[in-house]
Amino acid sequence: MALEYASEELKNDKEVVLAAVKNNGWALDYASDRLKNDKEVVLAAVQDAGRALDYASDELKNDKEVILAAVQNDGWALKYASEELKNDKEVVLAAVQNDGWALKYASEE
Repeated sequence: MALEYASEELKNDKEVVLAAVKNNGWALDYASDRLKNDKEVVLAAVQDAGRALDYASDELKNDKEVILAAVQNDGWALKYASEELKNDKEVVLAAVQNDGWALKYASEE
């Protein structure tokens, strides 16, 4: 979480941010917008802390591989998935297998 106090240059350095999110996925909150849209960085973050998905770019919140990794770590990460993926049977199943209460974030359909 020390990334919060890093310079903007370091928050935009992929190697530094990858190390930070692998240590604590929540550090994604302090990464540059460019790296919040980097699939490798976001995957590393959500594999450590599924709900760190909240800090990912909208584009990656619509990436099925990223969402599956997030909900397999923490079913409640489904809350931050795109509407399209909240309606995807495989994604919802993975989320509820992790935590049944995640069903509250699935689409009505």
